[in-house]
Amino acid sequence: MSFWKEKSLQDMTREEWESLCDGCGKCCLHKLEDEDTGEIHYTDIACRFLDPENTSCGKYLVRQRYVGNCVVMSPDLLDKLPWMPSTCAYRLLYEGKELFDWHPLISGRRESVHEAGHSVKGRAVDERVAGDYEDHLVDWPA
Repeated sequence: MSFWKEKSLQDMTREEWESLCDGCGKCCLHKLEDEDTGEIHYTDIACRFLDPENTSCGKYLVRQRYVGNCVVMSPDLLDKLPWMPSTCAYRLLYEGKELFDWHPLISGRRESVHEAGHSVKGRAVDERVAGDYEDHLVDWPA
């Protein structure tokens, strides 16, 4: 049986926890919050450290040093991050759902998330050249 089916999120090793990330890059996209309603709006604007080809962070181990509001995922935060994409393995397991067939832990291949069209590869704009964030609203990361 697979570790994510046997263990709670809190009981996973650091390596197991990190392997839950499918590498989609969606959490690295900027979001806008409506001040009146609290509604979250996704953009296609990516953090400057996100590599657009392999959707990995170029500063992953020290990212909070460079991006103060970058979230370091932990089981304790999952109920506080309603903006996490519905395809996110952390969110899925927190909600008691199964991983998708394209998830690398299921497929055995890191590329499967890109091939299935569930990553930001080829769809993200670097924050340094994006311009007005409101011009970049999208609904596909949700």
